[in-house]
Amino acid sequence: MSEYVIFTDSSADLPAHLAAECGLPVVWLRLFLDEKEENPETDSKTFYDALRNKVVATTSAPNLDDYLSLMEPILQSGKDLLYIAFSSGLSSACHTGTLAADELAEKYPDRKIRVVDTLAASLGQGLLVYLALQKQKAGLSLDETVSWLEENKLHLCHWFTVDDLLFLKRGGRVSAATAVVGTMLAVKPVMHMDDAGHLVSVSKARGRKGALLALFDKAKETAFAPETQIMAISHGDCAEDAEFLAEKLKTELHVPEVLIAPVGTVIGAHSGPGTVALFFLGTER
Repeated sequence: MSEYVIFTDSSADLPAHLAAECGLPVVWLRLFLDEKEENPETDSKTFYDALRNKVVATTSAPNLDDYLSLMEPILQSGKDLLYIAFSSGLSSACHTGTLAADELAEKYPDRKIRVVDTLAASLGQGLLVYLALQKQKAGLSLDETVSWLEENKLHLCHWFTVDDLLFLKRGGRVSAATAVVGTMLAVKPVMHMDDAGHLVSVSKARGRKGALLALFDKAKETAFAPETQIMAISHGDCAEDAEFLAEKLKTELHVPEVLIAPVGTVIGAHSGPGTVALFFLGTER
């Protein structure tokens, strides 16, 4: 059985220490603050404080050379590759990674290169990466791990709420009218990622606590055997809200482990401070 390396992109929002422990290579999306390129690994607190101070954050996908420079040395070492990619519904990263894979497949015909479009983002993508790494560790082959991902990715539920709809409006995720009315009425959207990898507004909650409880209710309604799975929460510099939700999951649904991490700069540029997102395996997205 050929040895293979799993890699992902920085929108997966896996904590740096966890990625390091797993030996996970990462290709980085780019971050711009007020049109000036910045280090996408900028400290979370510094980044969200900048957004609160009206700094405009934008992002761009990695280019072809970014992928080639990460992938080719691995292939040269005799190992196969699996790229677990950011949703094609939100970014061109998966497409560019696929172009790189196609180019390198011609150059290294004896190597396997697979790309999985997770149709996921943030720690939803990250949780799929983490679970794939566990499958690899348990002895699954490259093709078996790809099959597991394809069979389960549309069961990876994404439920989230944001504190300020104007960030999603600027990124084209909600209409201007929705953003203005929601902000005026203190209405918090409850949103999810659909089967095409797009963000969809599902319902509205009154106030912050109501929105957090709505996320919990979604897990209660649809999670597969919550007492047997790891769940994940990402947050936009609002750790207390994430801990509140994690405690409810552990206490009431007996979830054994909840991975908590900041929403990274790439996703956070579009969701803003105060975002809380919950990820778990469920009956349907």
